[in-house]
Amino acid sequence: MTARFDTYGVMVTGAARGIGEATARRFAAEGAGVLVADLDEEAARRTASAIEADGGRAVGVGCDVADSAAVGEAVEVAVAAFGTLDVLVNNAYSCSERRDGFTDERDEDWQRDLDICLIGTMRCSRAALPHLSAAPGRRGAVVNIGSVNGLSYFGNHSYSAAKAGLISLTRSLAVESASSGVRVNMVAPGTIRTPAWQGRERVLEAAARSYPLGRVGEPSDIAAAVAFLASQDAAWITGITLPVEGGILGVNLGFMEALQQVE
Repeated sequence: MTARFDTYGVMVTGAARGIGEATARRFAAEGAGVLVADLDEEAARRTASAIEADGGRAVGVGCDVADSAAVGEAVEVAVAAFGTLDVLVNNAYSCSERRDGFTDERDEDWQRDLDICLIGTMRCSRAALPHLSAAPGRRGAVVNIGSVNGLSYFGNHSYSAAKAGLISLTRSLAVESASSGVRVNMVAPGTIRTPAWQGRERVLEAAARSYPLGRVGEPSDIAAAVAFLASQDAAWITGITLPVEGGILGVNLGFMEALQQVE
């Protein structure tokens, strides 16, 4: 694999497992030093150790993106470890369990999902931007991890609203940061096979049948898109939301099934 990120320092939140881990591994494989930040500090350190065992450079730290002080400390660890911070990947998330209906929604669920998915992204970006702006060659970049839930209806109201807000934040930060040479983009994944689905493999199998490409996504699918948007291959791309979703946004299964019932 080419070393597109040789000499880069990269911070990935929620990086101990799933999409975050795959993304951290992708950057390390392409030459970057990676800060593996996660609420679960022990798991973050394990992932960082595994990356180093594979020949990469990584440091694992505990980081609660709901805590501004913890975010600031994690950013400083990245700068101290790698001498630079060139890329921030905002992947940490909270997705409250689905309720029977909207009238069953709870304030605390909305507050948690918004605080982690949306405000947490703001906290991390705010702390990282001075360093990203100082990155050589105008290579500073932020890549946010959104969801197709922010683009269409897939349930989970509070999570979906937070991810929709992230689309706006991505555009705003892109314009705000452009003069300092920092690009800000977002990847919106569809259903991805992560540890969050453990024990629900049959649900994933059913979901796969709804995707035009015939499968759910893998964490590596998202990591590849993130690496592209963070790289100089995307040097003239900022403020966009890139769906990586196997074609699910292009279909309307309910409409198709309704037609089939009367034909």
